[in-house]
Amino acid sequence: MPMSNAVTISGNTYTVTGTVTRKSDNKGIVDLHVLVYDKDNIGRDDFLAIGVTDPNGQFVVTFESSQFSFFIDRKPDLYFIVKDAGTVLLNTKSEVIQDADENLPPIHLEVDLLNDKLRKLIREEPAPGWVGGFAQSNPAFAYPSPDLSSLAVEKNRTNIPKLQRQQKVLWPEFSWETQPGNEDPKRCYQMFAPDISRLGYTDEGKVYSIICPQQGASSPHLGSMNVEVTVTGNRGWVDESTKELAADMSVEGRIWFSPSAHKHVLVQKISQNFKSNGLRFPSTKADAIVVTTFKPGEPDQPLFPLTKGSSTDFPIPNFAKHEDIAWSLGHLGVEIGPIKKTGNDIVDKFNQMVLDAFNTASGNMLKEGNILTWNVWFTAPEVVDQKEWTEHTEKWRKSIDADHGSPEGEGTDARYFDGTPYKPLKELIIKELPKVIKFIKDHLKEIE
Repeated sequence: MPMSNAVTISGNTYTVTGTVTRKSDNKGIVDLHVLVYDKDNIGRDDFLAIGVTDPNGQFVVTFESSQFSFFIDRKPDLYFIVKDAGTVLLNTKSEVIQDADENLPPIHLEVDLLNDKLRKLIREEPAPGWVGGFAQSNPAFAYPSPDLSSLAVEKNRTNIPKLQRQQKVLWPEFSWETQPGNEDPKRCYQMFAPDISRLGYTDEGKVYSIICPQQGASSPHLGSMNVEVTVTGNRGWVDESTKELAADMSVEGRIWFSPSAHKHVLVQKISQNFKSNGLRFPSTKADAIVVTTFKPGEPDQPLFPLTKGSSTDFPIPNFAKHEDIAWSLGHLGVEIGPIKKTGNDIVDKFNQMVLDAFNTASGNMLKEGNILTWNVWFTAPEVVDQKEWTEHTEKWRKSIDADHGSPEGEGTDARYFDGTPYKPLKELIIKELPKVIKFIKDHLKEIE
């Protein structure tokens, strides 16, 4: 049951509790994000905290008075934004709670899930038809150290006709260090769009296909850029009876400009020059900038494991966990290598400049030496419709576009462990433009 009062104050620490329910039946909703803000009439509103609803729809957040009071002592003016992944379900900014204190009655927020695409994709129980047995077919496959070396590495799109079952990654939680190598690397957490990633296998549990996540970033001078983690090979097994899995995979990072980027003057000039000189410009996935990857700490090993459970290399914030709603969990990590050379010095230098701009915009997501980690939270297994699977891969292979977002619902904003949003724009503007101008002057002298 909710606490009798919504706000408690201990020294400089505020604790706010509340409940989120569904309008249709007044039942609590699990795994929603509740973002709490202080309305500031003389400046930008202050982000205070992010909470996650439990199975009863209850949330609890804490924050310090220093986050909202500056030159004068005052009480916070609270409003709430309720999200499911990146889908906004409620925003109470027009109904601010003025001067919130310990006399505030219980907070009850109602939302409508009718347009929430993520909720429609959730399965609570596996579809019938599971046979199993492949995980047990070779003793080397077993935990604690699954050895999959006896399996051939399969190409990702070749074996779609063999797929019979799938697990959708509805919550692909991604993490990386925005300042790798520093004493405080400022780790970020972000959920990519739901139902891009999938794990496909046979009724017996042999893995034949893995679809990985995709994302975008935007720069003020180069426009929007798309990034895809392209799976180049995979092998492994699934055991639905134990909710376990073990798979090896190899990937490449690919970056290319989305259509709107060509409205930017600098991009137009460079792309036109490249085209007139027969040079490849990364305007499509086929001509994308390719970033190499490998198993963390082993640059000669392109295969890296996807294994059961959560990553234990760093703490996971509550807003990046889905224990009360997901069916199972796996994790993987990959280290970023250098870009793949094209053989043309000008193109390679341009590609490196674009990658540097992308890294500034995304918080060094694809910076060489950085380790990217995913906790992939699956919904319950279902039967594969091979036509739908093919259409799904084609849709994301060809039509990812950072300008228009995900057709299956948005992911979350990048945040630090305490929930504070990552905002790189000021740094990006300062660093990026001189590099672009220098590239034009050094390599495209005919462009005025």
